[in-house]
Amino acid sequence: MKVLLVNGSPHQSGCTYSSLNEIAEVLKTQGIDSEILWIGGKEVAGCRACGSCYKKGRCVIDDSVNEITDRIEEFDGFVFGSPVYYSGPSGQICSWMDRFFYTNGRKLAGKVAASVVNARRGGNSASFERLN
Repeated sequence: MKVLLVNGSPHQSGCTYSSLNEIAEVLKTQGIDSEILWIGGKEVAGCRACGSCYKKGRCVIDDSVNEITDRIEEFDGFVFGSPVYYSGPSGQICSWMDRFFYTNGRKLAGKVAASVVNARRGGNSASFERLN
């Protein structure tokens, strides 16, 4: 079993990474492999609503969404992590998830997922709802 942990923070080793790393450690004690993918520092474009991904199974924007689409069979589960900015998840993870789910909807059937958010003040509930 293998779980992909997606770090949507622009800070590679910040609070979101710490949370995902804790999850990875717990998974390891249960014999579950994991991998942390940092998307926060990469260019992540928004969906163009062209429908190509639905027809071809790949997004026309060739970035980390397609990298994971090519490897999706490796993963049995996903954890999406983001800091909270102005009562919402990071823009990078929102754009990434929109395109990832539209491209891979049928391939994700039966796979488990969770999310984790980090905030200094408010906005946790709204961010958590957006990621779930």
